[in-house]
Amino acid sequence: MKNIAVIGATGFVGSHVVKELVSRGYDVKAIVRDASKVEKNDHVQALSVDVSDVDALSEALQGSDAVVSAFNAGWSNPNLYADFLKGSEDIEKAVGKSGIKRLIVVGGAGSLYTPDGTQIVDTPEFPAAIKPGALAARDYLNEIKKNTVLDWTFFSPAPEMHQGTSGVRKGTYRTSLETPVVDAEGRSVISVEDVAVALVDELENNRHVRERFTAAY
Repeated sequence: MKNIAVIGATGFVGSHVVKELVSRGYDVKAIVRDASKVEKNDHVQALSVDVSDVDALSEALQGSDAVVSAFNAGWSNPNLYADFLKGSEDIEKAVGKSGIKRLIVVGGAGSLYTPDGTQIVDTPEFPAAIKPGALAARDYLNEIKKNTVLDWTFFSPAPEMHQGTSGVRKGTYRTSLETPVVDAEGRSVISVEDVAVALVDELENNRHVRERFTAAY
C-alpha cells in the first residue's frame, strides 16, 4: 500500500492525516473542494472534486490503494445534517464504484456510549451547535455497518480532540470500540496529530475492519 486518497484534505483532521502519510513515505491524492488550498509537494497531488458527483469522485480515486474520508459538510452549514449524511453516502458509493476496497471514515464522538449506555449525542450537556453533525455521523455509522463489500472502518475521535491538544504528537494512544478511552481524571483527550497517527496505523495494520473504534491517551 503506497498511494492513499484523502477526502477533505485541507480540513482540521484531513490536513494532519496528509502530513502523517507523507512523513511515512506515502503518496497522497488530496481531494478537496478547492485544490489551490492544498500545500503541494512531490508526494501530494491535489484535485478539486465535489463529493456529490459520484462519477467524478470515483474517477479521481482511481489508482489509490485506500481512501481516508475526513469529509465535513461545515459546522456552520444550516443543512449540516442532510449534507453530511448525503456526502458520506456519496463517498461510500464512489469508493465502491472505483473498485477500491479499503475505506476509513472519520466520524464524530457523539455515537460513543457513556457508562450507562447512552450515546454521548443524546446526553443533555451535548453542545447544540454541533448536534446536527453528530447526529448525522451517528446515522451514517448505522448505514455503513450494512456494507459487506468494502473493508471499511469508522473512527470516532476522543470527545476532547478540539480542546487545547493540537500541536502534540506523542505517537502513542489507547483504543476502544464503543466507549471513550478515559484517563485517571475521567477525561477522553487526544491531539489531532495523534488522531492522524491512529488513522494511518489503522491503514497499515487493519485492526478494525468493518467496525468502529476510538482512540485517546
